[in-house]
Amino acid sequence: MNAPNPKIERVIALTERLTEALKADIVALEQGRPREMRTIEPETQQIAALYGREAGSINAASIKTLPAQTRAKLAEATKRFQEVLTLQSRLITRMKNASEGIVRAIATDVERKRNANRPYGRTPAAVPRPASALLYNGLV
Repeated sequence: MNAPNPKIERVIALTERLTEALKADIVALEQGRPREMRTIEPETQQIAALYGREAGSINAASIKTLPAQTRAKLAEATKRFQEVLTLQSRLITRMKNASEGIVRAIATDVERKRNANRPYGRTPAAVPRPASALLYNGLV
């Protein structure tokens, strides 16, 4: 039986910590509290950076030399991490689309109200400015 590989054990531990942070993000997003997301905290970002370096240094040859139990543990941790990451990405995309839709609706309403027919008056009406400043770089 091979001795435990400390690098692989570290990657598994980092993967599990990131998975827990993503699960907390999902709960925060489902409750409508994006400011309570753990992945925006500096500590979690440092863990993610460390995970990227550690996971990037693992190659297929080193995984083949692992004991079957450690390999299965790494595969399971990675699978859970990818599932939770996919769910968190979907929720973030939904929130982004919803907030951009709200901004677009407000900008459209402001533009419509500015361009409404004005009655004649003594002084000419000011030229309305477009509401595109409300849009994110005019790309929404």
